[in-house]
Amino acid sequence: MTGANPPRRVILLVNPTSGGGRGGRNAPIAVQRLTERGIEVVEATGTSAEASSAMARAELAEGNVDAVIACGGDGTVNLAVQLVAGTQIPLGIIPVGTGDDNARTLDIPLNDVAAAADVIAAGHVRELDLGHVEAAGGEARWFLGVMSSGFDSLVNERANRMRWPGGKARYLLAIVAELSVFRPLPYTVEIDGVHHDGVAMLVAVGNGVSYGGGMKVCPSAVPDDGELSLTFLGRVSKPTFLKVFPKVFSGTHTSHPAVTEHTGKTIRLDAPDQVAYADGERVGALPVTVEVRPAALRAFVPSA
Repeated sequence: MTGANPPRRVILLVNPTSGGGRGGRNAPIAVQRLTERGIEVVEATGTSAEASSAMARAELAEGNVDAVIACGGDGTVNLAVQLVAGTQIPLGIIPVGTGDDNARTLDIPLNDVAAAADVIAAGHVRELDLGHVEAAGGEARWFLGVMSSGFDSLVNERANRMRWPGGKARYLLAIVAELSVFRPLPYTVEIDGVHHDGVAMLVAVGNGVSYGGGMKVCPSAVPDDGELSLTFLGRVSKPTFLKVFPKVFSGTHTSHPAVTEHTGKTIRLDAPDQVAYADGERVGALPVTVEVRPAALRAFVPSA
């Protein structure tokens, strides 16, 4: 934790569709609170996430900004991370999405826009690691939380195709539907040059702990230890999977003999016909190479 250095002028990155529109609806509350705390706010609110990101990038290029604030869910946070990774520009989070897992990891107040804005205004910054993933087609992305592949990435693919229901209900319905057709996958897993190959239901690489609104898939992950945490769920029957899966919310799934954890700095994954998701955003097809980049992000967090 560095000393307090409150920002003076910030970009508020808003995805108007985040969390069913909660990003757009809560942005004025965040602006008011930050302004009351003496912070000038430049809003980057486009018609889409990509448009908002382009507006923020253009403002950053002007060079008169102290921080980038993501007002939305983990997807909006991930957009902001792409803008500030590897720079000295801090990231702030106003968590108003569906899952808000990165905010959970950093102890940012949830469901309280004013309190989250106060964390930013207090100016306490923590240096964090980032994961960097590059897919087979050359697609690359930074991530703060978790990169997933296997069953959970297929669930994401299915949920993204669904139009109903919304929020967590869509994700849970996609889980049920995918489980009916899913088969375990042969994985090639290389961690810092050592192979840990096997047949798996899912393989997740965490810089952060959770995804999906509190699923602690990588409970041993620490976002500033210079390591990535890998969770490997081996072949289990579907009844066993249904029994083990709910334990992911408490992080106790790792006690099952089919679950193994590893740590490393460089991880390579491959499995047939699979895609990778990072912070809930689609990256691309496997194989992927995932690397930890120590202290690549500065973020506003509550004071210790």
